[in-house]
Amino acid sequence: MKFVWPPIVKVLDARADKIAEGLAAAERGKNDFAQAEKRVADILAEGRSQVSEMVANAEKRAAQIVEDAKTQASEEAARIIAQAKSDVEQEANRAREALRQQVADLVVKGAESILRSEVNPSRHADLLANLKQEL
Repeated sequence: MKFVWPPIVKVLDARADKIAEGLAAAERGKNDFAQAEKRVADILAEGRSQVSEMVANAEKRAAQIVEDAKTQASEEAARIIAQAKSDVEQEANRAREALRQQVADLVVKGAESILRSEVNPSRHADLLANLKQEL
């Protein structure tokens, strides 16, 4: 026993140490795995919050773009309306001026006809009737 027992005990002790080291390594692995799971959960939560923030910012930007487009469209519409009013007013002024010119021509024409003919009340009434028809 003296010769056989010490090497067997030594081998058994070595085996026990290896088993203890294996169990300790398994426990450390288990702890590392738990910590890694926690880190993954934290990273996922942070990622989700960043995605939510990005979506909120994108929605705000989209709303701002829509609002800017509405403002621009309103300004453009107001400018077009003002230009159209100005064009209509200019056309009306041109039409009035043309009408004035035509009336002036007719008045001159009527006065010329009256002055060329004799001053006769019936003739004068006929000339005025013709002038009214031309107007």
